[in-house]
Amino acid sequence: MMKFAWDNYKLYALGKNELRPLTKNGHIGNMFGGLRGATVVDALDTLYIMELEEEFQEAKKWVEKSFDLNVNGEASLFEVNIRYVGGLLATYYLTGEEVFKSKALELGEKLLPAFNTPTGIPRGVINLGSGMSWSWGWASAGSSILAEFGTLHLEFLHLSELSGNPVFAEKVMNIRKVLNRVEKPQGLYPNFLSPVTGNWVQHHVSIGGLGDSFYEYLIKSWLMSDKKDSEAKKMYDDALEAIEKHLVKKSAGGLTYIAEWRGGVLDHKMGHLACFSGGMIALGAEHAAEERKQHYMDLAAEITTTCHESYARSDTKLGPEAFRFDAGTEAMATRLSERYYILRPEVVESYMYMWRLTHDPKYRQWGWEVVKALEKHCRVEAGFSGIRDVYTTTPAHDNMQQSFFLAETLKYLYLLFCEDDVLSLDDWVFNTEAHPLPVNHTNFRASVQQ
Repeated sequence: MMKFAWDNYKLYALGKNELRPLTKNGHIGNMFGGLRGATVVDALDTLYIMELEEEFQEAKKWVEKSFDLNVNGEASLFEVNIRYVGGLLATYYLTGEEVFKSKALELGEKLLPAFNTPTGIPRGVINLGSGMSWSWGWASAGSSILAEFGTLHLEFLHLSELSGNPVFAEKVMNIRKVLNRVEKPQGLYPNFLSPVTGNWVQHHVSIGGLGDSFYEYLIKSWLMSDKKDSEAKKMYDDALEAIEKHLVKKSAGGLTYIAEWRGGVLDHKMGHLACFSGGMIALGAEHAAEERKQHYMDLAAEITTTCHESYARSDTKLGPEAFRFDAGTEAMATRLSERYYILRPEVVESYMYMWRLTHDPKYRQWGWEVVKALEKHCRVEAGFSGIRDVYTTTPAHDNMQQSFFLAETLKYLYLLFCEDDVLSLDDWVFNTEAHPLPVNHTNFRASVQQ
């Protein structure tokens, strides 16, 4: 599947950001501010890990010869960080090849002006040429988004370590200071924060989009620090406690889910993006207080089961973008606008963690169901495409092979069926785009480079 996705991208769209597999051409989009080759950079480490050596060399050659960082355009700070910076850092750590390190550092420098705000909380959009930054037009009252400014920590610490320049680490440590200072309603973190005042702009809380990876980066920051970053661990533990107290619910049919919170009113829906949380909670459970370990493993398993149900209850056996627990419907999309599937990885991500941490064979079984469904419904003549409605067996395709399909979905599926020592969870943490970054064991670097 990886080879098929890559070969078609290379054939029809090399150097563009994504492949459009139905029309057999490339797509550039406006998320990356003029940067190109999102699929190349996202796929590098997957190609390397899967030992697709020839394909990896093709990708590396493109990075060396054609990856231009002198661009002028509006980029998402978050997307450029997780896909490009994360992909380049991971590939550098896996291969030791300098080109990936130097590109990562050069790109990291271009992101720094986004932090020039009264609080140091970065704005979401940056012009990579001029350094001008601003907030997304749709974000309430010029605010910055929790998942976006909260998902820089892992990459920026590595940028400081590799460059010897403390500025990257300082920027993300300051974000934590601001978050620790501001009052949390019921211990929860709302999704919108003003980069000017450092206060919440409204009280919408979600473990899905807008919030998701902030929580993931707290537990992973602690793991990546070789368990020395106790502040991150405490923030994670406190946040999870508040989430469990206020947002975790059980449906009439016995399914555990995480609702969204709108100023105290619950919205009984869970986004596909929130399905990463089964894996996250399992990862954290390993390191919880002895008497809470089993409790959190159970919670992780229940949430992962609910996410599996969102797949099992659809005609294609792929899950919708969001599913609800209201009006007698459970784990199904009730709105037309939420029935699509864009090759997202979050559910198989949780299967991979649950498998590695429990070795219950059902997680591999569930993963294999996804593989079969992807092959049946998303594979087209020239690549893989998202579908517009998971509840019909003859779905229309959206003509987009997302770069994260190669970075995440296929990598997590591959790791689900690998031995545990392939990217062992003891030695690597995955950024939110599934790019592996090394745990800071003092002598780890030396052993990688040998």
